[in-house]
Amino acid sequence: MKVLQRYFGSEIIRAVFFVLFALLVLTSFFDLMKELGAINKNGYLLKHAIFTVLLNIPGNAYDFLPIAVLIGTIYVMAQFASNSEFTIMRAASMSSWTAAKILGKIAIVFILFTYFLGEIVAPMSTKLSKQMMMQAASAPLTQGFRSGLWTKDLIRDSDANGTVIGTRFLNVREVSPARTLLGVKIYEFDSNFQLLREINAKQAVYVRSHVWQLSEVVETSFPQNLATETAIASDTHKLDTKELISEITPNILSVLFTEVDRMSAYELASYTKHLAENKQSTDRYEIAFWKKITYPVSILVMMALALPFAYLHARDGGISLRIFSGIMLGMVFYLVNSLFAYLGQINTWPALMTALFPSLIFSLLAFAGLRYVERH
Repeated sequence: MKVLQRYFGSEIIRAVFFVLFALLVLTSFFDLMKELGAINKNGYLLKHAIFTVLLNIPGNAYDFLPIAVLIGTIYVMAQFASNSEFTIMRAASMSSWTAAKILGKIAIVFILFTYFLGEIVAPMSTKLSKQMMMQAASAPLTQGFRSGLWTKDLIRDSDANGTVIGTRFLNVREVSPARTLLGVKIYEFDSNFQLLREINAKQAVYVRSHVWQLSEVVETSFPQNLATETAIASDTHKLDTKELISEITPNILSVLFTEVDRMSAYELASYTKHLAENKQSTDRYEIAFWKKITYPVSILVMMALALPFAYLHARDGGISLRIFSGIMLGMVFYLVNSLFAYLGQINTWPALMTALFPSLIFSLLAFAGLRYVERH
């Protein structure tokens, strides 16, 4: 059993990484062609384009790894079948369940590697790529609105964990490459949504946990007459600096400029919690979170889909035909997985069901395929 485990493992790992390498080379070539159009614009040079493509590789590897596992495993299983090795293994009392356990142990290695890519390497490389592009162009980040970036926050009575006493809306004109906020406008409301104050600041710097330091501040207060609920004359004063306690952190702001698929599960969970506390829609980020959790586990499904190919005889088709079938299955899985993420968001389906449904469909397909080849 140990000999078979090592043999299966060495052959499959070698084939999977060869397929993954080929997919990454092809994708990187097309990414580079796309980046060439931006060269010599706003200080963006060829070296920046090359670094951008290289930093996109971990994210692409995360996306393609289940497909590479499927194609690589089908190739190895087809080789075993064409050389009659799998027939000999079965004659030596290796059952389908034993073969499935061998593939399952190999799948665990790929699952851990996929989690490592998706949770650590890909988010980090994406942030480095975004930061490099900003520094190359010496351009600030905006969210695509002419008025800048808008976000919502809660006002608490003491610190970031205190009792909620109001609501705050922040408008930031630009976010510099150093994560400094430029052109800050803040509108604070009480629990009855009566405007309490307007704060304008030239910039804001994150100085410690949940604390921003505003500079060149103009604060206008709108006190309310509690008896008549009418506004009293406003009071405006200027300050050199002012500390602002806020749930908004640089990490939360970076989420607004990062592709959802490139965020880690931790970042998605934190931002989803922030949106929920502020009574904002969380469907998109909940689906992305569960997709991030379940996507690596789909490698088990890919292994299960590849196992029936070992039972096919040489007369049922050559290796090239089986590999082509694997590529088609992998592409269909990738498209269905992406499609369900959008359908779940549009139809407000439960996030966990939306993330798991494609894997469940292909699990049933793998089970049906295995039963078919065993009977025939």
